[in-house]
Amino acid sequence: MQYETPVMEAVMAIPMSKSDTVEIKKSDEIKKADTVDVEKLAENKVIPEEIKEVTLRALAHYPELEDVEIHFELLDNIKGNVMQAQPKFGSLLFNSKANRKYRIKISRQLELDDEWLPIEEVPDNVLLGWIGHELGHVMDYIDRSRFGMIVFGVRYVTSNNFVTKAEITADSHAIASGLGNYLVDTKNFILSNDRLPEDYRNKIRELYMSPGEIMTLVEVEEEEDDT
Repeated sequence: MQYETPVMEAVMAIPMSKSDTVEIKKSDEIKKADTVDVEKLAENKVIPEEIKEVTLRALAHYPELEDVEIHFELLDNIKGNVMQAQPKFGSLLFNSKANRKYRIKISRQLELDDEWLPIEEVPDNVLLGWIGHELGHVMDYIDRSRFGMIVFGVRYVTSNNFVTKAEITADSHAIASGLGNYLVDTKNFILSNDRLPEDYRNKIRELYMSPGEIMTLVEVEEEEDDT
C-alpha cells in the first residue's frame, strides 16, 4: 500500500491512541454502546433533544470522556464550519485541564443551495461520523495544558498544515474508537453533495483526509486488532 499524498504522510507520523479499558471488536455491528453505561456517560453532558440519540451513540464510542463535561450547542451560524469543538473560554483560563469544560458547536441547519436542511434531518450515519469527529478533537484537547491549547488555537488559524494535522488527529481518534466507516459516510456526504457550498467542500478536499485515506487507516486498525 502506497501513502503518496501529503495528508497520508502526515497520517503515518501521528500514532493512533487506543483505549485500554474497553475490549470490544471495532465494527459497525458490535458497538461500544453495548459495554458503556450511556446514562452515566450523559450525566455531565448538555445535549439538545433534536440530536440527543445520535450524540449518545457517538459518546458511547468514547468511554474516556465519561467524566468530561461537554455542552453540545445548536447555533444558527458557525462561520465556515458545520461543527466545531473547543474548550469553554472561562474554563480554559481558570480550570485545570482535569476539570476543563468543552463545547461542541453544531449548525442548526445545513445550507443546500437556496434551502436549509435541519441538522437532525441529516442521515444518522452521517451525523454520527460528524459528531464522532468532533469528539476526536476533544480527545486531542484533554491532555493539552492551558498554554498548549492557546498555542494550538493560534497555529490552527495561521497554518493550513497544522489544520491538516489536527484534523487527522481527530479522525485517528474516531477511527481507533470504531467510527471509521461513519467518517467515510460523512466525507462522502460532503464531497458528493453539490448543493453544499463549494468553498466548504473545497476546504474538506484540501485539508482533510479523503474517504479512501480514511479507509486505509480503518484497514490498518482492523489488521492490528486481528494480530
